Amino acid sequence: MRIEIVVFDGFDDLDALGPHEVFSHASTRLDGWSSTLVAVDAPGTVTSAHGMVLTVSEVLGEPDLVVVPGGGWFVPGSGARAQADRGVLPRRVKELADSGTLVASVCTGAMILATAGLTTGRPAVTHPSAMDALEESGAIVRRDARVVDDGDLVTGGGVTSGIDLAFHLVAREADPETAHAVAAHMVYPLQVELPVSR
Repeated sequence: MRIEIVVFDGFDDLDALGPHEVFSHASTRLDGWSSTLVAVDAPGTVTSAHGMVLTVSEVLGEPDLVVVPGGGWFVPGSGARAQADRGVLPRRVKELADSGTLVASVCTGAMILATAGLTTGRPAVTHPSAMDALEESGAIVRRDARVVDDGDLVTGGGVTSGIDLAFHLVAREADPETAHAVAAHMVYPLQVELPVSR
């Protein structure tokens, strides 16, 4: 399972780094698993919403799972809004989805997926501040959920729900035992009931 988490200027730190930490710990226990932070267009530096500067050496490729964080949806020219308006990331994620890649989002990353048309007519969740916008885009919004699993599309609600989304996917795609072991190692009290693996 190659996991690529897309980062861009203005992404919310925990949206990306929370899942990355979960997947990275799981990768030490699961053969063939890896988690990598990737850029949209080209390697280089990316500055998060909270000022963290990352050097990203890889670009979004052909992962088994792509995770799209949010951040800055209500700030024109910044974060997820800028990515949606620019259109490159939504098109690329749509191409991946069409080719069979599992797609996930955290927080307002769901709005990038909505821009790509991936949430239309499907259950999804986002940050509470953007739920109306997600619903207006055509999604069936599950307002009380932290994680919404619709098979090849998995969305997480507000910022910290990305951690639960990652545990959900580890349990589903590998096994619940690994997810529980990583949660114990991270001293993280799970906020969702984990699924039985496939």
